[in-house]
Amino acid sequence: MNHFLDAVKNDPPGRNNERSIFLVVDDDCVFAERLAKALRERGFHTEIQNSVDAAIDAIRSRNFDVVITDLRIGERSGLEIVEEVGATARDTKTLVLTGYGNVQAAVAAVKLGATEFLCKPADADEILEVLDVPGGPIAPGANTFKPADLVRLEHIETVFAETGNNVSATARILNMHRRTLQRLLARWRRQI
Repeated sequence: MNHFLDAVKNDPPGRNNERSIFLVVDDDCVFAERLAKALRERGFHTEIQNSVDAAIDAIRSRNFDVVITDLRIGERSGLEIVEEVGATARDTKTLVLTGYGNVQAAVAAVKLGATEFLCKPADADEILEVLDVPGGPIAPGANTFKPADLVRLEHIETVFAETGNNVSATARILNMHRRTLQRLLARWRRQI
């Protein structure tokens, strides 16, 4: 899935092509597409990769200004991507996103050279602010990112589904009290 070449081909004449080039790496295709779309609407060229190997190949073959990676990608770690960026593209900013935030992972990411570490859900504006990348105006008629509460509920629902709808396992993964999780899931079901 390579949207970078399409974005370059479809640039309108006279557009500022000096905008940063982003690589978004996440095995959650819906989240990756939503984030990439929000970045494109702000004028950035954005490529998506859904595996560690594909991301490493992309980093070795193209220059990116910013790499945004999930901490967990399938059974592998996004820290492998951070390590590759540190070894081959030192000027590239790296942001690690995770729904499973913990202090040890943040420390490991920074030691490997990550510029920043954020917990999901994070929207495009928050990411650009943390990385100190000027955002630029949103394209006219563009759909903006969903509200943070809705993104959070979608993430909780995704983790819940991944655990086979096990409330206790989901609560442990999200570091959340079981009853709080049940209330959030009930709210989510009322919204859909």
